[in-house]
Formats: sequence, structure tokens, C-alpha cells
Amino acid sequence: MTDENIKVVDRRWWAQDPGEQREDTRGSGKPTYLEDLEKQLAEKDKQIAEYLAKYRGAAAEFEEARLRLRREISKDTERSRREILAELLDVVDNLDRAMESARAGGSLESLVEGVEMVRRQFLAKLEGFGVTRIDVEQQRFDPAVHEAISSVPAASPDQDGMVVGTVRSGYRIGGDVLRPAAVAVAKHGSHE
Repeated sequence: MTDENIKVVDRRWWAQDPGEQREDTRGSGKPTYLEDLEKQLAEKDKQIAEYLAKYRGAAAEFEEARLRLRREISKDTERSRREILAELLDVVDNLDRAMESARAGGSLESLVEGVEMVRRQFLAKLEGFGVTRIDVEQQRFDPAVHEAISSVPAASPDQDGMVVGTVRSGYRIGGDVLRPAAVAVAKHGSHE
């Protein structure tokens, strides 16, 4: 290696001649790699601010969608309730007619017949909503669909645990128990 064309220039501001016009290369007085890191940090801060703004916008949009969905569900629930109640108003009207007929001097038989018709109408409306009666007579007691109200002596061991009477009917809606049937259960011997 030779020293022929190597020229070293001291660019430090205190090392330059006072009369010589010098360019200000001091910058911030920090090494250039530090300045580069600060630039990168500023860019990352800007990206973070953008991402944060996008996140806040998405969160606000999500909250608005959640509230809108809640309002729609509330409206749908209210509409369904109104439809069900409107269906049941026919039953009330028929009960009113039966009571008017009884007050006007109708026979007890016609009142019973009218109430029975209203009962059938009401059960038909319930079936229209998917509500069905739980069949309990001569079924084995099942605590998932029956509620034991009383026990009666069983005539034979094979009747033990069988439903022998209904105190209150039970109903299902779809596959779920809406209300268990209150039943009397046969009991043979001394069970504890």
C-alpha cells in the first residue's frame, strides 16, 4: 500500500481553519447510526399511531355492530312476543263468550262444553308454537320429565316406580321440558 493519493480531511468543526468556509456537518452531534435509529423509531411510532387509530376505529365499529345487534334481537323478541300474545287473544275472546253465555242463563252443560272447546283451542295454539303435553300414564318415573308429588302403594313389584296418576300436566317445547309433569308414583315394599 502506498501513500500516494490518500487524502485525509478532518471534518471536525474544531479542527478546521477559522477562515475556511466550512459546511456544518455537526448535525446533532450524534453518531449517524444513532440518527438512523431515531429515524426508524420515529417511523415505527408513526406506524404504531396508524395501527392504533385503525384499532380504535375497528373497536368503535364493533361496538356499534354489537349495539345494533342487541337492538335487533330486542325488536325480534318483542315482535315474537306480540305474535304469540295475539294468537292467545282468540282464546280469551272465547272464554269471554262462554262467561257471557253462562250469565245470560245458559245451562251448565253448555258452559262446560264451551270451556272444553276453549281448552282444545288453547292446546291447539300451544301445539302451533311447538308445545306438546308430556305423556305420563303408565310410564316409568323419569326425574327429567316428572316431578314426584306423592307415592301410592303398588299392587305388584313390576308396578314399582311407575307413574299412576297426574296431578299437573307437563309440557315440552321441542325436545326441552317446559314444565315437568307433577305425578303420583307407585311404590312397592319399603324403599328408602
